Amino acid sequence: MDIKPLLRSAKDRLASAGISEVDAEHLFAYVIGISRMDLHNPVLLESTLTSMGDFGVIEDTFAKLISRRANHEPLQYLTGVAYFRYLELEVGPGVLVPRPESELLVDAVLTHIKNISEKNEGAISVIDLGAGSGALALAIATEAPQSRVIAVEKSPEAITWLKKNVAAISENVRVVEGDVSDVLIGVTCDIVIANPPYVPDNQTLPQDVADHEPHIALFGGTTGMELPQRFIDASARLLKSSGVLAIEHTEEQGPLIAQALESNFTEIVLHYDLTDRPRWTSAVRR
Repeated sequence: MDIKPLLRSAKDRLASAGISEVDAEHLFAYVIGISRMDLHNPVLLESTLTSMGDFGVIEDTFAKLISRRANHEPLQYLTGVAYFRYLELEVGPGVLVPRPESELLVDAVLTHIKNISEKNEGAISVIDLGAGSGALALAIATEAPQSRVIAVEKSPEAITWLKKNVAAISENVRVVEGDVSDVLIGVTCDIVIANPPYVPDNQTLPQDVADHEPHIALFGGTTGMELPQRFIDASARLLKSSGVLAIEHTEEQGPLIAQALESNFTEIVLHYDLTDRPRWTSAVRR
């Protein structure tokens, strides 16, 4: 059975909408229950298609998914899966799709946890503010078993996905629903990671993001700094002296984040992603 014409037509439709053609392969593989790489294994592909029977059902399902993707619905929402480091996370409408740029922040936090563990016995406490799907919290919990992670999320829609992922991946992560400003009163920790809504309210975003991902997780106020400031204030309350904060932000916000940190933090360092863009800042609680 030759699927090349079907895929070619789907790729052309996606390309005309400004979307990567490879998404057609991801979606067809999803429909028939194999990996994208297995699409290029002719023996496995043929046996899979034969076992499924009615190819018309496959075509119809695939066509509907291509239409939704051409309308800029995120690929991860269509397949229900997002990959982050070594994790396979459930995602869908109401929760932000994990970004690969955040993986470098996790790397740095894991290194810091290792350094602390070499000097001190006992668990390292980590609080993830704005946990969303749980990508960062679960990556740290699974890769640093000596950590004890609390994931804080305000959005009821995101909490649904967060709880699903915690149940599937690491039930050791504690989920707390609430606003960062008033959760965990009296609790202190060694590390806070924060991914606040930081996009200025009037900034134009890609259609995939603007039309489908939750605005509550994206927009940070008129200047974009209103909500990051609340996350910084919460971090100052939650961190022990000498505790470390790692906070994500836009490429332009580094100086403003540093200014907001100055009163309660020291050793403020701006960090760059793999494309040399400033994407997050670390700081040490005074």
